[in-house]
Amino acid sequence: MPDVVINGPEGRLEGRYHRSPRANAPIALVMHPHPRFGGTMNNKVVYHVFHAFARAGFSVLRFNFRGVGRSQGSFDNGQGELADAAAALDWLQMYHAGATHTWVSGFSFGAWISMQLLMRRPEIDAFISVAPPANIYDFAFLAPCPSEGLIVQGTADDVVPEPDVAKLAQKLMAQKGSGIEYETVAGAGHFFDDELEKLTGIIDRYIEHHLAPEAAK
Repeated sequence: MPDVVINGPEGRLEGRYHRSPRANAPIALVMHPHPRFGGTMNNKVVYHVFHAFARAGFSVLRFNFRGVGRSQGSFDNGQGELADAAAALDWLQMYHAGATHTWVSGFSFGAWISMQLLMRRPEIDAFISVAPPANIYDFAFLAPCPSEGLIVQGTADDVVPEPDVAKLAQKLMAQKGSGIEYETVAGAGHFFDDELEKLTGIIDRYIEHHLAPEAAK
């Protein structure tokens, strides 16, 4: 996967990029967990989500938020990271102006950022949110959630308790016309250490069901 450098709001952003060989392939942006707790674009969950999109025929980008790895700047409590995500999406769209669909995904802190980006960019068609930190951050801005998507949570998560995520998912699924789905991985902790195969299986099936016929064109 080629390394890329993106012009971000506070300087360069380091990324990894997979380009689909298909013309007009859908695009996806994947965001990593909290920078203050070791989160990077090379996190195993982020890596597996990235490759799930690649397998499904997407052109996909994962990147380091400001201050992580070779990305310039310093942690900004979410506001700056949201600006980084917008810049990364701009970069991806610049090279894929004819993309059939636009998806965003994030793990933990990255899920919170991705959902905020979703509310600000109407071209985003769908999301995949892994362990969104509903016990830490307010997700009330999803009122209503403007697109369909998948939320995946481990039942043994001691960082983001499953009941908090279930409550968020139920609230979103109750919205009129909701296309939200909620899946759990039994026994999985926050980082899905021994359950990555189950996690990626859920994601693979979701993408295949929602987009595979289109991605194959």
